[in-house]
Amino acid sequence: MMGTADIQSRKKGAILGMFIGDALAMPVHWYYDRQALYRDYGRVTGYQAPRNPHPDSILWRSVYNGAADILHDQRKYWGEHGIHYHQFLKAGENTLNLKLCALLIDALVENGAYDSDAYLERYIDFMITPGRHQDTYVEEYHRHFFTNYANGKAPRSCGVVEKHISGIIGMIPLIVYYAEDPDTARRLAFQHLRLTHLGDRMTAAGNLLVDILLPVLSGASLKDTLVDKIKRQDNPLLGFSFFRWLEEPDEAVIGRRLSSACYVEDALPAIIYLALKYHHDAARGLIANTNLGGDNAGRGAVLGALLGAANGSQAFPKPWVDGLRHPSANLDLLKQKGKE
Repeated sequence: MMGTADIQSRKKGAILGMFIGDALAMPVHWYYDRQALYRDYGRVTGYQAPRNPHPDSILWRSVYNGAADILHDQRKYWGEHGIHYHQFLKAGENTLNLKLCALLIDALVENGAYDSDAYLERYIDFMITPGRHQDTYVEEYHRHFFTNYANGKAPRSCGVVEKHISGIIGMIPLIVYYAEDPDTARRLAFQHLRLTHLGDRMTAAGNLLVDILLPVLSGASLKDTLVDKIKRQDNPLLGFSFFRWLEEPDEAVIGRRLSSACYVEDALPAIIYLALKYHHDAARGLIANTNLGGDNAGRGAVLGALLGAANGSQAFPKPWVDGLRHPSANLDLLKQKGKE
């Protein structure tokens, strides 16, 4: 049996890992040219600030014409070439998706339980109020949500069929909060996912995350849990040669065998591969992920949660923990049982 302190360390590790994995990758987020990544930042092993130009930026072709203003003073950069997606963030700061995780954690602590309507109120207020964040990039799911919202749809009906790995990040605080009540954890994590991300691909990704993270939070070995899941082949995202790939360089697996892009059908298997390979070394795993480029911030948040849950909060270097700029102020979330 695992003691309470160990369980709390795993829960704290999952939350810290989520923020750390995102912040570490943020300056080199969506670099697909790894030579350009190393040229501009070197091998990333700690927090850095982003800088322009971003050679792989496609912000110039991103579009949002919705009536609800969610771009605010960042709108003028959309359509421009070479703009870094997170150009105004500082070293150790998190992207918009993780700031919304902090918003969710704050809501959980203040309300004492998950209330999807209360979260939606906070989410809408956060996104339409100028100055709440300084991130230049606003992902597609936000744009779809607020297009629907401005067109008069009820907030609960504004989500769309989605495919991006960022969608399952928001499930992590709920899985952690309700970890001692697995049925509730699964139900509410999916309730939250479906506010913004619908469709079979997101359901498969969410199920795989819950099936791995819950037992690890309860004391199971991450490696054993992954091996068991891969052998069972009970999820469509597991149909890859993970064990054979362990003998190959990371750069050969992610980028050649699996795309480094943000779609769940490649991004989540990439996370499984990295979690299996670095199950015992959270820092090495997150450094490897960061330097692989692509959607390393989205992958990093999920991978960080898995590695943190497996190894506890002490697994991360102190400068990484201390260097986070805006983690939730309410990490007391971890001290609550989260029973409904």
